[in-house]
Amino acid sequence: MRIRPIMLIAATVTAAAIATAGGMATAATGNSTPTATPTAHDKPSGAPTATASDAGSAGASVAPGSGSAVTGATAAPAAFTVTSTTTAPIEAGAVAEILASCLGSDASQYHAVIAVRAPVASPDTDGVVVAVNSAGQYVQCESKGLQGNSMSSPATFINDRLWGTGHLISFFDSFSTPTGAGQHLSLGAGHYTPDVAKVTISYGDDPTQYPAVMAGGAFAYTAAVSTGPNANTFPPAPYVHAYNADGKEIYNQKTQPNIKGARP
Repeated sequence: MRIRPIMLIAATVTAAAIATAGGMATAATGNSTPTATPTAHDKPSGAPTATASDAGSAGASVAPGSGSAVTGATAAPAAFTVTSTTTAPIEAGAVAEILASCLGSDASQYHAVIAVRAPVASPDTDGVVVAVNSAGQYVQCESKGLQGNSMSSPATFINDRLWGTGHLISFFDSFSTPTGAGQHLSLGAGHYTPDVAKVTISYGDDPTQYPAVMAGGAFAYTAAVSTGPNANTFPPAPYVHAYNADGKEIYNQKTQPNIKGARP
């Protein structure tokens, strides 16, 4: 069963080449209070669905280039472990088939800007493709082999969601899905304005931040998360962070969860 905090969009940015790599394999640990519940498809997820402390990401830093994350704060005893955020590129031919099965006759209107396989696969998801059309409208298609599907109906519904706080970061679909006993895949994607130079993701109470894959005005993240042998334990909530070109954090989903009005 997927545990899905729905996420939301932002301003049009010219699409760039497909992003085909990102993430890291360094494990990090943190705390998570396992009280997450699924949310309705049309409900914005400005607030996360897993309970976490009010501590933000202060003290956390991300090493440039490699995607290795380092923290300036000591995490409390682990209730979960992020075992990998490493991604691998999806071949161009496979991307075309994923978009065709996800979008049908509309597929020809879109070109992929991000296409990556996740570090771990669930029975129905092993990666994500984010594509954009000439009008700057995005779609997010989850992959399984050569097949694609969208959690939005229609897939372009992500372009009609509410704006995120500060009108800097917005979100598409985000969810966690089991990959085995006590093992989960966390996956999500979104969209950012030109003010944003870097997007990172933290999980639960752990301040460690992991770089998202970014290209063409979109970002995507995937992570393999272990919650231990208890198969009924929920994974930690992901939190999106955004930084400007000077390295200043200008958006923190953990401390700025509110949604401000509808997109004009």
